[in-house]
Amino acid sequence: MKSARQVAVQALIKVNQDGGYSNLVLDHALEESGLDARDKAFCTTLFYGVLERRITLDAVLARYCRQPLKKLMPQVRELLRIAVYQILYLEGVPASAAVNESVELSRRMKCGHASGFLNGVLRAFLRDGGSLDGVLPDRAEHPEEYLGLFYSAPLWLVRQWAADYGIERAEGMLAASVGRPPLYLRVNPLKNNPADLAAALREKGFAVTVREEIGNCLEVSGTGAVDYPVLYKRGHFTVQDLSSQLCVQALEARPGMRCLDVCAAPGGKTFTLAQEMQNEGEVLALDLHEFKTKLIRDGAKRLGLTCVSTAASDASVYDPARGLFDRALCDVPCSGLGIIRRKPEIRYKNPEELAALPEIQYKILEISAKYLKAGGRLIYSTCTLNRNENDRVVERFLREHPEFEPEPLPERIRRLTGGEGYKVTLFPEALGSDGFFFALLRRTEKGGAAL
Repeated sequence: MKSARQVAVQALIKVNQDGGYSNLVLDHALEESGLDARDKAFCTTLFYGVLERRITLDAVLARYCRQPLKKLMPQVRELLRIAVYQILYLEGVPASAAVNESVELSRRMKCGHASGFLNGVLRAFLRDGGSLDGVLPDRAEHPEEYLGLFYSAPLWLVRQWAADYGIERAEGMLAASVGRPPLYLRVNPLKNNPADLAAALREKGFAVTVREEIGNCLEVSGTGAVDYPVLYKRGHFTVQDLSSQLCVQALEARPGMRCLDVCAAPGGKTFTLAQEMQNEGEVLALDLHEFKTKLIRDGAKRLGLTCVSTAASDASVYDPARGLFDRALCDVPCSGLGIIRRKPEIRYKNPEELAALPEIQYKILEISAKYLKAGGRLIYSTCTLNRNENDRVVERFLREHPEFEPEPLPERIRRLTGGEGYKVTLFPEALGSDGFFFALLRRTEKGGAAL
């Protein structure tokens, strides 16, 4: 049987070498591992820890490896990273155990010829103190480089956040980008209430906090499976971050309205929108692929939401046959820089690949706006912390479309988020939410396609 460390190493290879999505790779690896709950938790810690601290770990290893890391066998590279991670960040693991286990695993993973190399590199690191001393640059002279290595963030991202939000805010964002994120549940008010669901989950070993200020929201930690079969499969809750819940609430959708979600899969915001409407009216959820719209239909059925319908549709193409809507939710594809702690591999994206996103986002916003009635409201949102994809897309839209105006966010939303006016940027270190942006717009002139 494989150990927790071996499962973590093999999963890391699939992400770092083959480009797999971290959450899907780990879920599959754990499902097939045969590990008990304790070892699964340890494997998860190692997997996400190494993935999010890779820049720092590689900076350490570069001091002790004569050949570039990229030339090492993938197994050897990940065994080195996983050992250094344990030495630096896991106080409960003896350094000797971290070294010995990686050396032993090299023999089990068909790279035993590298066991001496592994042992030599790791022992040299320990002889030098097993710390980041000598790796980090001087903070006063090179603040951005220091923050990048300390928080394991690419320099381009540190500089972007510092330019957009200031160096102090940037450090808070970087600090919040490492470590496991909180887990939030959206209680389905059609089937349960926060107090009763919290009590039921506590009986199953969860630690639960009712987030009354959010509404129908629980913060959950501890033992137990999130998809506890009875309550989850019967539709008593969905997993949804605070940011997404507040974003939908800002639309103030009411029973009987006709609402549109243009980039809806996997459906979390669609479901919250339908619940806010008390399952009365119509929510049309669109996504590009049919298999994704099936996910939405399945979720709506589980939750008992009969007002939700779906269609496969390109959000950048207008279809007048869909008619006009009272509310529209335009949650566009984005760089995902607000959810790095959930998907650590996002930090390793090529920034050049992100440059085209604002134009795509603007096009989707323009098309979405065509569906609004006069007086209708639209939320533009992303799960990124990049002003080029956030504020600047919305500001351009308002300049070029005078038939729309900023709509002040509901007072309750402004009070909770600290937002001013019609838009808000949610920073993870504030509410404990994902990094997120949303802006509320209103159509002032006759609705339709005349944009």
